[in-house]
Amino acid sequence: MTPENTMLQLIFCLFVLIVFVQLVYYLIVFAQFSFGKTKKNNPKRIPISVIVCAKNEAENVAKFIPLLIEQNYPDFEIVLIDDASSDTTLDIFEAFEKENSNIRLVKVANNEAFWGNKKFALTLGIKAARKEYLLFTDADCFPNSKNWIAEMSAHFTMQKTIVLGYGAYEKIPNSFLNKIIRFETLLTAVQYFSWAKIGQPYMGVGRNLAYKKEEFFSVDGYRDHLKLRSGDDDLFVNQVANKKNTTICYATDSFTYSKPKTSFKDWFKQKRRHIATAKFYKPFDRAQLGLFYSSQLLFFIAPIVLLSFQFQWIIVLSLIGFRYLFAWITLGFAAGKLKEKDVMYWFPIIEIVLIFTQLNIFITNIFSKPVHWK
Repeated sequence: MTPENTMLQLIFCLFVLIVFVQLVYYLIVFAQFSFGKTKKNNPKRIPISVIVCAKNEAENVAKFIPLLIEQNYPDFEIVLIDDASSDTTLDIFEAFEKENSNIRLVKVANNEAFWGNKKFALTLGIKAARKEYLLFTDADCFPNSKNWIAEMSAHFTMQKTIVLGYGAYEKIPNSFLNKIIRFETLLTAVQYFSWAKIGQPYMGVGRNLAYKKEEFFSVDGYRDHLKLRSGDDDLFVNQVANKKNTTICYATDSFTYSKPKTSFKDWFKQKRRHIATAKFYKPFDRAQLGLFYSSQLLFFIAPIVLLSFQFQWIIVLSLIGFRYLFAWITLGFAAGKLKEKDVMYWFPIIEIVLIFTQLNIFITNIFSKPVHWK
């Protein structure tokens, strides 16, 4: 056997292994969410504090806070945190506070030690909250229905004190970037929902996240990662969530929606922040995420080499088709649950763009640090 054939044989064996790893993720891990039965939880009347932290979000808070005020829930307050805004955000918050008795306003002044650190502002808001159960969303988000609080709170039990929700992005017609953003959001949700169902929760999104206040104080809040400007959601969940205390909520009425980025440059900056935070996850979580994304990248590189030499090309093409079939089915069922079916029509193309974009982000983050918060 020539050295060339030996190398191709090794690449072929690696490719078979990669396909096996991908099938484990799609047919065993992600299937936990995609094919799992939807469980209906009974409504509860537990007291809820909805927490919104804003910095220079005047336009958004004027539009979205009324949607929180109109929530159909018997016992809730809204804690509005103004993080030293330089626009009219604080004025708008003060007007809402005067008109609504269930709104509490927390004013955060510039602090040299914590300048630009959202975690400091959130900590003050959490301490000011009067209710024991906290529900978080961002200032640029809005709930999908008036039953958002009711749906999220229904998943709390004596044991389950952390609820991971779905934070979606609005659809923009005829925008391929929008489809990429929503597919990436879908894939991320499938990952953290599935691992939570397995009993290994590793992250949540601050656009739609709930937990009992005691979970926050049990680890002294964000103390262990306070100097990191990101991670008020995923790093906190990675620290405190476990099999016993964490559950998920993906009822359509529980979704929140945000306005997506409309330029690739802005979205690229946003994803740089998210990916940079993941390196502070627990070792197992970093390993499983690294394995998944590495296998995705190698799934595209290895066949290019093999097919260019027509090495075992029938088997290679068969394995490619086999992997795509099951990935498409698994993500398709998940997309149906999360109301993102339209992105699956573009799945193969979006996946390729996304994989190499993530590779670009990983390399870029090695040489420069992303900017966090505002």
